[in-house]
Parts: sequence; C-alpha cells; structure tokens
Amino acid sequence: MTPVFSDPLAFLAPPETQRQAACMAQDAFARLFRLSVEGDEALIVSAVTEMASLCHNWARAAVSDEARALRLALLVSGMDQWGLAYTQAFGLAAISGLSQLLGTLRNSLDATEDARFQQQFAAIEAAEGAAIDFKMELRRNIHLALWHAMIACEEHDESATILAVLGSMMLALTQQMPDLGWRLVADALAHVQIRCLTDAAAAGAQASTEALFNALRQSLTPEVADHIFAHANQAAIAWQQARRQAS
Repeated sequence: MTPVFSDPLAFLAPPETQRQAACMAQDAFARLFRLSVEGDEALIVSAVTEMASLCHNWARAAVSDEARALRLALLVSGMDQWGLAYTQAFGLAAISGLSQLLGTLRNSLDATEDARFQQQFAAIEAAEGAAIDFKMELRRNIHLALWHAMIACEEHDESATILAVLGSMMLALTQQMPDLGWRLVADALAHVQIRCLTDAAAAGAQASTEALFNALRQSLTPEVADHIFAHANQAAIAWQQARRQAS
C-alpha cells in the first residue's frame, strides 16, 4: 500500500522514524491504559514520569528544532488518537494516565518550543500525505486492536458496540482523507484477513468480522468499497503466496 503522494514531512521524519513514533505511542498508551484500569495512582505517576522522559529524549535526538518538534507532535497525536478510539469504543469518560502524560509533555515546553510543536502538529493534518507512514502504522494498529477486542467479546451487545465504533472510524477516515483514506482502511482490512488465516481464534469469530465488512460495504460508496476490498484481498493473497514460497 505505497502512498501515491509525496510526504512533505519526510525530510524532517523519514518513514522509519514515523513508524517508530507510531509504535512508541501505542506502547505508551497500552501501558497507561492498563495502569488506569487497575487504578494504582502511584504507579501511574511513576509511569508518566518515566515515559515523559523517554518521549522527550527521543524527540531531542532529532537533528533540528523543527524535526524535534515534529517527533513530539507525532507522539502526542498518536497517543491522543489511541485515547479517542478507546474512550469511544468502551464508553470511557477519560483515561487518567494518558491525560497526565499528554499534559506533562505539553507543559514542559517553553513558549518557543510550544509554537514549533503546534506548527508541526497542524502540519501532520494539513495534507493527507503528510506523515503518511505514521498514519498508516498508527491506524492499522488501532483498527486491529479494536477488531481483536470486538471478536473477543462474549456478549453480542458489547461486540456490536465496538463494531459500530470501528466501522464509523474507518468510514470517517475515507471522508477526512478522500484521496488516501481508503488505502489506510484497505491496509487494516488486509491485516484482519491475514490474522484470520493465521489465528484460530480469529477464524472462529468469522461472523463478527463479516458483519464489520458488510457494514462497511453498506456505508461506503460502491466505488470506494470496491477499491478498498480489492486492494485488501490482493494484499492478503500476496501474503499467502509469499508464505507458500518461503515454506
């Protein structure tokens, strides 16, 4: 799923750096989400302090002020999107540890640093192709996490709630990014299909997965739906063929 547009931010954060930012945001969110659910405030404070230091150190390793600001903006954007997805999917008012970390990262900036941060944060959303490798990695992981949560539900109502949120998120992505959004959705659906081929538990939850796919087909325009599912199917088939050749 190579994007067709050039990335105007790649000179500040190359693709590997963008993917690293998405993974760091996911790891930070996962840890703080678990601690927030457990409710141990002392552990939350300790984790926030540790992760704020890690985030700042990683951002400061960049070669320029603008690149450092972009790295931090990618981390904050990623964690914020994880938090939004989970609060919607699970009906949460807030995730305390995540809120604390995001506040700590922003409050530690001086006026000049904050201005650079805001400029780079806005630049990520200013163009569809901006930080596209970050967006691809981030959205794939968020969508897969919610899909795993959906198929793991024992109660139909819980599964249906997550399905509705996940489907709405994917639909919104195609609307917010009319040129490239469908590619991000196709990438996620391809990975869902691959998981179904490799994970017995996922294969056993085929009804939930089919319900998601059907809901998307009904909500998307026929042209966009055809593009998404054709590319997802091709990617899954290519993965199968590569696996057979390797074995």
